[in-house]
Amino acid sequence: MKGLRIISTGSARPAKTVTNDDLAKIVDTSDDWIYPRTGIHSRYLCGEGETTSTLAIQAAKEAMERSGLGADDISALICATTSPDHVAPNVACQIQRALDMPETIPVLDINAACTGFIYALETARGFLTMKSAEDQPDRPLYALIVGAEHLSKMLDFTDRTTCVLFGDGAGAAVVELAEDVPYASMLGAKGGDEISCEGPGPVPAKIQMDGKAVFRFATGALTRCVDILLEKSGRTIDDIDQVICHQANERIVDFCIRKLKAPETKFFKNMDHYGNTGAASVALALDEAMCGNVVKSGDSLLLVGFGAGLTWAGVLITVK
Repeated sequence: MKGLRIISTGSARPAKTVTNDDLAKIVDTSDDWIYPRTGIHSRYLCGEGETTSTLAIQAAKEAMERSGLGADDISALICATTSPDHVAPNVACQIQRALDMPETIPVLDINAACTGFIYALETARGFLTMKSAEDQPDRPLYALIVGAEHLSKMLDFTDRTTCVLFGDGAGAAVVELAEDVPYASMLGAKGGDEISCEGPGPVPAKIQMDGKAVFRFATGALTRCVDILLEKSGRTIDDIDQVICHQANERIVDFCIRKLKAPETKFFKNMDHYGNTGAASVALALDEAMCGNVVKSGDSLLLVGFGAGLTWAGVLITVK
């Protein structure tokens, strides 16, 4: 079976850092309340001139520069987001224009909430596999995958249970379709409104959450994804170099570490300085892990996401 492997990554974040102490000036909260419940100390929030598309373009450019590939080498471009600048044009088309990508490739946005980056990976694999079968089976095929969010525009800053959780940012990865590489995937969903946001329309969109229900869902989805991916690939957690989860809440990740009886060092975390960045979360964590040499060439990774929809997904993937 042909699978994906990671060639390069990139990321972008707004200029403004907002700490828990900063939030305490506008809403009834404190670092002593937020951090023990979430593992979050600070997050980045967009300022003037910063949007989902500007962050997405910056992250995509960085991933492309690091890949050593040209724009014409890309056969699919997919952006995962729940907070596009417009209903149309989509964010992916804005990336395409900024990076002068080919006009003969699929270019689209995906909304699977915080799971979106992994849904985008599997969608790209489908496009590349189809192109390989129709075109030149021996030619290397690459896709550019971006996760980008401007979630702060969708926050109710009078609701301390949600506004403290989220941040803005973007992450990107260039991936290659390759023969006989370790790869496994699973996608899932269960219709529910535990996490919701109205729009598009005249009513301002605001994120709403049932925190306890989300925690129960997330811990179950994360452990289920890991178990299924390991079973599909015939591996154990000892064979995995890093597990990079959606960075929603440290308590969710820690619960799963205990349930899986896994070493804590295998689970990368960066929510302390990003918060929950939605569809950008896994991509931002992946880029930080690679830049910090936590993830190295040849490593086997589990990427796992869960979010509104309700959706969940995971992939076992390697780094070239």
